[in-house]
Amino acid sequence: MPNFLIRLSYDGAPFHGWQIQPGLRTLQGALSEALERVCGERATVHGSGRTDAGVHALAQVASVQLQTRLDATALARALNAVLPLAVRVLEARAAAPGFHARRDARGKIYGYRIYRERVCPPFLRDYAYHFPYPLDEAVLAAAAAAFCGEHDFRHFASGPPPPGGTRRTVFSCQAARRRDAPEELWIQIAGSGFLHHMVRRIGGFLLETGLGLRRPDQAAVWLDGAGEGVPARTLPARGLYLMRVLYAGDNPLAGAELPPAMPTARIVFTAEPLK
Repeated sequence: MPNFLIRLSYDGAPFHGWQIQPGLRTLQGALSEALERVCGERATVHGSGRTDAGVHALAQVASVQLQTRLDATALARALNAVLPLAVRVLEARAAAPGFHARRDARGKIYGYRIYRERVCPPFLRDYAYHFPYPLDEAVLAAAAAAFCGEHDFRHFASGPPPPGGTRRTVFSCQAARRRDAPEELWIQIAGSGFLHHMVRRIGGFLLETGLGLRRPDQAAVWLDGAGEGVPARTLPARGLYLMRVLYAGDNPLAGAELPPAMPTARIVFTAEPLK
């Protein structure tokens, strides 16, 4: 049976996350329904991973096996004709028979968007976390380096530990204002995989460090498993973006694209890392 890779972008605000849930509007459900309308068959869609309610994606990856006679280009066009406007298929292509979006993923890049001006434009309320309070952003950025490498991130996650354990490798963790959108601070993390709420809790720790409530060297205490309790609050979902899914051959240190410009934000697509 032909196997397809589908790369899609979505606004997570209207959805209850990726995974299908009875009676709720989800992204996996929307894509499955669109495939049934287009191809006339019910197929199991596998995403590279789950995103929570309110989390956005610039380049989520899904795989699906279909009996359709449509080629990949026609399939992408047909899906965009029936999907909600909050979901767009960026690309569909034929994949190797054994390709699986989740099992073959080698990592992901996430970005967390923080709006730093005194007043946040109302149309950014679902797409950035408004945090206008005084921050030592240089200290915050320096603290981000502590999360690089292989660590036990169980204190930076919520929920029960997954079967594979809580050790993950972070390839890069950086925080900076973009030169083309100085009103926004971005935290960008590339890693082998992420636990539930891991990026949002690391972001919370970094903000508390910038506020002077934490010391940068305190991260190591929780990463070594010696800390107790929760090291920081979990930031809201609305500022989080799945920016890229990494597969064999991808460079995890390459830059990931940021969201396109909004009416009062000057962010543009770029292939360069944060500077």
